[in-house]
Amino acid sequence: MPADSTAAPVAATAARPLAAPRAGRIGSIDLARGLAVCLMIVSHGTNGLMPYADFPDWGQVPVHALTKFSSSLFFIVFGIALAVAFVPKTGAADWPQRRNHLIRRGLLVLLWYKLLTAVELWDRGPEAVVDALLYRSFPSFVEILGFYAIALLWIPWLLPLWARTPALLRWASPLLVGGLWWWISGHFDFDSRPLRAILVEDHELYTWGQLSRLPLVLLGLLVGGLLQRWNGETRGRLLLAAGITVAGAGLLAAFATLAGNDVYAELVEIGRNHGKHPPGLLFSLFSVGGALVLLGLCVAGGNVLASWLRPLAIVGSDSLMAFIVHISVIFLLLRGTFGYYQAVSYEYALLLSGGLILVTAAWIALWQALRARLRQARAHGRDAHAA
Repeated sequence: MPADSTAAPVAATAARPLAAPRAGRIGSIDLARGLAVCLMIVSHGTNGLMPYADFPDWGQVPVHALTKFSSSLFFIVFGIALAVAFVPKTGAADWPQRRNHLIRRGLLVLLWYKLLTAVELWDRGPEAVVDALLYRSFPSFVEILGFYAIALLWIPWLLPLWARTPALLRWASPLLVGGLWWWISGHFDFDSRPLRAILVEDHELYTWGQLSRLPLVLLGLLVGGLLQRWNGETRGRLLLAAGITVAGAGLLAAFATLAGNDVYAELVEIGRNHGKHPPGLLFSLFSVGGALVLLGLCVAGGNVLASWLRPLAIVGSDSLMAFIVHISVIFLLLRGTFGYYQAVSYEYALLLSGGLILVTAAWIALWQALRARLRQARAHGRDAHAA
């Protein structure tokens, strides 16, 4: 069963906070992204050490089922970060530099995607690694990096158009793109199955489609525009948070209604990723609904909640680093060095996952502190030279 690969680096800002969010930085974005990363680490930390069939009942539902919120939350927060950090700058004179920054970020993510693909698949042999590197097959744990790498190479060119698009068309865009995805996936004949998987997804290949997940990114762009406008106003921010939460609760209610008397059985299947690739109706209702509820809570809490839950916000402030750390620890240390694969209990795997979250937060905080000191030293050296 493919693991729940729900992490990714979003294009936020080049500078990253060391503690509480600085003025101008929206803490709820870091917190929401951090929640997505931590849910992903729980999923990867348990599913990476033992098969889903060996999970206890409470590990399958609710624990592992709840981790399925993370993928949708990542895509939505990706769009929010773009809307806050880049869309307002599309008319500025330095927009080409900012656009190129995003493209370079995409190339960096692509590099790490390839390296971590080798880390994940190395125990399956060189042939499996080469096939994945050449897009003949796909990894599972790190595949979402492939989505972000490609998205960051083309979405920056879309942002100026988005900024000029009439509001009505912007708000209709998630539904319009979703309809386009449905039509292409059902009516267009792809000669290459990997290409089909990358664009619209395929039942037999585990990857995230650019077009199939674009509606969630567009939804994030819409929410991000509202968040940027109302974040500094308590009443407006709380109203926005309430709207997001109610929308998420409505989707979860729709999931429960359609699942009928088999809600638990459906949640077990969702834990097995049934309906994840390509996105099915029940999986999407559950995943997107839960993601919106978590996002609404983060927006309601704002910078205050981000400060209270500082480890989560720190993890969310550098999701690429979080991805590098936890994948390396799981595959190189826990599986490769310690030999924990299929050799530990679920409870111990869950405990290790919790510890891995704390280790990841500590490493990112240390990394950011070292970078800040290096920047200060360089600035001091320039000032001394100028004097």
